[in-house]
Amino acid sequence: MYSTALKRKAPVLYAEDKTRKNPFKILVFTMLSARTKDATTIKVVNHLFAMAATPKAIRALGQKQLEKILYGVGFYRTKTKHLLEMCKILQDGTIPNTLEKLLELQGVGRKTANIVLARAFNQKTLGVDVHVHRISNRLGLVKTKKPEETEIALLKILPSKHIRKFNRNFVAFGQTVCLPRNPDCSHCPLEKLCPKQGVVRKIINK
Repeated sequence: MYSTALKRKAPVLYAEDKTRKNPFKILVFTMLSARTKDATTIKVVNHLFAMAATPKAIRALGQKQLEKILYGVGFYRTKTKHLLEMCKILQDGTIPNTLEKLLELQGVGRKTANIVLARAFNQKTLGVDVHVHRISNRLGLVKTKKPEETEIALLKILPSKHIRKFNRNFVAFGQTVCLPRNPDCSHCPLEKLCPKQGVVRKIINK
């Protein structure tokens, strides 16, 4: 799965490379990417970090200028307010490394917190977004209705060594092969094993 997504240049892999080893950048990117395509978030975040890459520098931009920079990401006005409030709390750039503390930050939900813990602090946490939720159900790994249910179900069956990178791999695969609509089953390495739960037969590529 990972090699296929890598060859197809999944946006999430580019984003991971650009924010690698920088907890603050990982946090900002993940928060801004909610309900926004990674390709769009990448452009916005590259622009943002070119102008301001620390909490203090981002706060100095002010709300109006920051709104202009974040324009394009979903709910950019709300995210502007959340980011400014977050930067006010994280003045010295130190990012919390526990789920409880991350969830206290404006705009940070469970998915974002778990992704930050996994990518920034190498903790065995699982962020479940639309890709992870969709593909896990499509493969028949779980049978759930909500991402929160998917997280609980997956943690019961996943080997410990795969938990930390599970989100990255499934998101990359979901961006390039196992698409929400018209999944490219003909190029899927799991095609013969996948029960294609919830996939309308007429949109499967053969």
